[in-house]
Amino acid sequence: MAGTDGGVAAAGLYGDFMVLRPDRGGFYDIFHLLWSGKVAENAAVDCPAGTEIADWRRRRAVFISLVAQVLLLWAKKPVALLGRVTEYWMNLLNENGGGVLLLVVRALQGRLKFPDRSSPNYRSCVGLLDMRVELDKGIKHGDNNYYAALSIMAAKLAYENELVIRNVVEKHWQMKFLAFYNCWNDFQGDYTTQAFMFADKADNASLAVVAFSGTRPFDTEQWCADVDFSWYEIPGVGKIHGGFMKALGLQKHGGGWPKYLPADDQDAQKPFAYYAIREALRSFLSKNADARFVVAGHSLGGALAVLFPTILALHREEDVLALLEGVYTFGQPRVGDEKLGRFMGRYLDKPSRYFRFVYCNDIVPRVPYDDSALQFRHFGNCLYFDSLYQGRVMQEEPNKNYFSMLTVAPKVVNAAWELVRSFLIGYVAGPEYAEGWLMRLARVAGLVLPGLPPHSPRDYVNSIRLGADSLGPLS
Repeated sequence: MAGTDGGVAAAGLYGDFMVLRPDRGGFYDIFHLLWSGKVAENAAVDCPAGTEIADWRRRRAVFISLVAQVLLLWAKKPVALLGRVTEYWMNLLNENGGGVLLLVVRALQGRLKFPDRSSPNYRSCVGLLDMRVELDKGIKHGDNNYYAALSIMAAKLAYENELVIRNVVEKHWQMKFLAFYNCWNDFQGDYTTQAFMFADKADNASLAVVAFSGTRPFDTEQWCADVDFSWYEIPGVGKIHGGFMKALGLQKHGGGWPKYLPADDQDAQKPFAYYAIREALRSFLSKNADARFVVAGHSLGGALAVLFPTILALHREEDVLALLEGVYTFGQPRVGDEKLGRFMGRYLDKPSRYFRFVYCNDIVPRVPYDDSALQFRHFGNCLYFDSLYQGRVMQEEPNKNYFSMLTVAPKVVNAAWELVRSFLIGYVAGPEYAEGWLMRLARVAGLVLPGLPPHSPRDYVNSIRLGADSLGPLS
């Protein structure tokens, strides 16, 4: 075997696995994948001894994943610096009226306002693309789209820092902020996973909402989780995307997913997302009669949101799962294979408690492509919204292979339409839907990469608010 440190410490629990190691394999190892199927002898891949991949398409996918991760890790510091500068500049513009001309005028007048990173008004890049924080007053508790509308706003808010989140939950939503989580990734050796929890009280019953943060635009370590094709097969459960499992709290030296972390394990003192949130939920549910909970997330956060109850099911936490009201994901990437779908169907079907939203040509739900080699697939129905915010329930979103040449022209046409619409939607749907220059710039970039702007939480918020009639079948 290539090696057993790092990704394969869990091999005692998971006998079938493939863990990509961009940190350990050199260029020779990575390019050797293109002509040799003996991956067990490759330093860039951890897998059981004797494993071979004869299918060239599958080796090509592994090669692309490794190259992408190497480039992302190499660019970590400069991209993070670019992100800090960009975010500060965007907040500087926002603090001074939102335009460059106003910024210059204020500077000449000596009235320039400088943003404070520790302020509850300092927003992330995602938050600045969609400044809305208020809940839709036309959506009431008990409506078909209430949980979906609350979940997408929570998933969008999860990109912000703790001060911003607390301020919005308590002052704008008039709800109870419970906790913010900045969680450890055992494999990347860093705090890469963020989430928060709050409580909504209606009809004399409490609802806890757990929202996982998605991939931050300038965090290349989080992008690595998205493009990492590593997987573990949990016996009786199925194959699960390794990058997402690591972000959720997979143990590097603790046997994969032990039900409880050893009290004397120093790593256990660092918060792992699954374990920290599970204990907080247990405490909340035990203290609040008739309480239930919802899990939500956008992008990477959506993957973590659906895998959270998966590990609850693995640990046979039936008491907690019985109080799950629903899992709401937006722009969620594929997380596992068909076997995983059947396993989770026993817990999330009848009644359906898993609601996956896909907007238009969003690239993220379509990668990695679910060919017979990679095995990554969606499970359950999705609610697919087209570029007119009209939704329909489907087993799978259309054009499921984003890289198909047959879909290039329709994607570019849609991207052009969405750019035009960005100038009109504020007049047609109301001022709260008006888009700023930052979002319009993103729409322009969408003419080159049509799948990126549709991944923005903004279009998911619009879809649920403007396409409310489509949510009836999901009630």
